[in-house]
Parts: sequence; C-alpha cells; structure tokens
Amino acid sequence: MKDEQRKILKIMNEATNRMDLNMFAEAVKLTPGEAIANVQALTNEGFLRKLGSGYGLTEKGKNTLKAFVAVPQEKAFQFYTDIDKPGGFSAISLEEFYYQIKQVDSDSLDFHLYRDDFENWLRQVVSSDELADEAANFKKTGLYGEELRRAFLKSIDANYGIEYIS
Repeated sequence: MKDEQRKILKIMNEATNRMDLNMFAEAVKLTPGEAIANVQALTNEGFLRKLGSGYGLTEKGKNTLKAFVAVPQEKAFQFYTDIDKPGGFSAISLEEFYYQIKQVDSDSLDFHLYRDDFENWLRQVVSSDELADEAANFKKTGLYGEELRRAFLKSIDANYGIEYIS
C-alpha cells in the first residue's frame, strides 16, 4: 500500500491537467475505491490538501517525493566507523539514508556527525538545508549513540514522511 501512495503523490505532482477519478485511478493502477481511500489517508497525514473539488500536494508531500530522488553514485553517502574503516553501508537518496541510519553502528553516526559529514552531504548533495541545520543542532546539543539515531530518524520522518510512505 505504501508504494501505491508514493505513486499517487508522483502522479499528482506530474499531472499537468485535471483528471477525473477513473483516469486518476487508472494512472496509479488502482480501483477508484482504492484511489479514494489512499488519497484520504494521504490527506489525513498532511501529504495532500483539498483544493476545491480536487486535491493538491502540500509542502510535506513535495518534500516526500524529493526523498526518493537518487543522487549520482559517486555522491552517495558512505558510512564509516572511523578514518579508513568503511562500515559497508551507503545511501544515494534520503530514503536510503533513513534506512541506513536505522542499521549502522551508532559509532558510525557519532563519527560522521562530529566531522560535519552529515551536515555537508545533506546541504551540498541532497539540498536539504532543514536537515543539515538539524544535524548541526544535534552536534551543538551533544547527542550521541542511540539518542542521536532516534533524533535523526524523527527529524527525517517529520520533514519527509519517509516512514509513513515507504
């Protein structure tokens, strides 16, 4: 169901003209009833908003789509546990970054945060100033380990809705 919701956001973002329910349901490969249920769920979660007789993406909905955009492989975030010690994880999108943060050793999170690696990648490669600023704040407040992991996951989900939509 989550992939269906991502398709709905993508089609709504790319649509250049109004579609009736049957056209829309066909475009997202759902029955009209399934399309309506998913649109209502996305509206309740703040990804869509009612616009007259139709729906449109909110900023949260637009941000969510950005989280699934891949960067070139050479700009992927490579997780390390220390200098010259690769952790075996990498991410080419915010979605992958989110799931890798769930898996990597907390020492890797500490290592990258206090070298400004997260902040730089988020700002320069992913173009997410909001998350880069939050990473800087995590450092200022002295977060480490599992507390840092939870804060990062919460922040990414709040800004991009990845947990809900993935």
